[in-house]
Amino acid sequence: MSDQEPLHIGKPAWLKTPIPSGATYFNVKRDLRDRKLFTVCEEAKCPNIAQCWNTNTATFMVLGDTCTRGCRFCNVKTGNPNGWLDLAEPAQVAESARVMKLKYVVITMVDRDDLDDGGAAHVKTVVQAVHEGNPGIKIELLAGDFRGSDAALMTILSSTPEVYAHNIETIERLTPRVRDARAGYRQSLAVLRRVKELAPYPVLTKSAMMLGLGEEIVEVEAALRDMRDHDIDLVTIGQYMRPSKKHLSIKRWVTPEEFDHLGAYAKSIGFKAAVSGPLVRSSFRAREFYEEATGIKIL
Repeated sequence: MSDQEPLHIGKPAWLKTPIPSGATYFNVKRDLRDRKLFTVCEEAKCPNIAQCWNTNTATFMVLGDTCTRGCRFCNVKTGNPNGWLDLAEPAQVAESARVMKLKYVVITMVDRDDLDDGGAAHVKTVVQAVHEGNPGIKIELLAGDFRGSDAALMTILSSTPEVYAHNIETIERLTPRVRDARAGYRQSLAVLRRVKELAPYPVLTKSAMMLGLGEEIVEVEAALRDMRDHDIDLVTIGQYMRPSKKHLSIKRWVTPEEFDHLGAYAKSIGFKAAVSGPLVRSSFRAREFYEEATGIKIL
């Protein structure tokens, strides 16, 4: 037996979550299936799915369920959609947000390198439809890097999402092992800085990291400083959990005390809001996070 095997057998007590249940949870699940919509909550096997869905919160995943990239931590399936788009998706997402009475919605996407614009025009249409169908709603877009294309970013920003999020995922040293070769640590940081430069309105930028892949705490602190150097406003930090044996192994379980330290450190260097904990994911308590950062209470 290798030294690492016990890490993949038993989780620490602080990582255990209840089995999803509850009437609201199943109503949300049924509504999503009826509308042929995907959520990153399901695709990424998020441990907070029951907590979020039972409070009528969901992260919609657009552009289908097949990503053209193959990051080694991600449970979303990889392939080539060959230009396929669901033209009904914008209206379906907007209607689901209305039915669920959402005041704050997170919309994420698969990477679509098979499309000339990376899917930017379609995402713009989704964001516009949700805004138009749900007056007053706040939208957080968790987007790809669009290979650093200014044109794609300007297309997205013309739909005025309140938050533009893009995850660096891990420290610079581990990026080549963790992420697809078309993604890059410096490219991701540059995209988030460019969003601020291109946006014709005040937009918040956000990123996320997962720990337990072999990073040192000092390297995480360095990544946090890099994010602030690129004017990123919000950050979430959580524990990587291996979706299957085909994915990257967990090097260690990071303790709640270490997460607390990193959350305090992030706030000390200027993030408008930072949340750090074993079960935190990039969309974790996104509405509360936005309220904390802006001082705006969403009613």
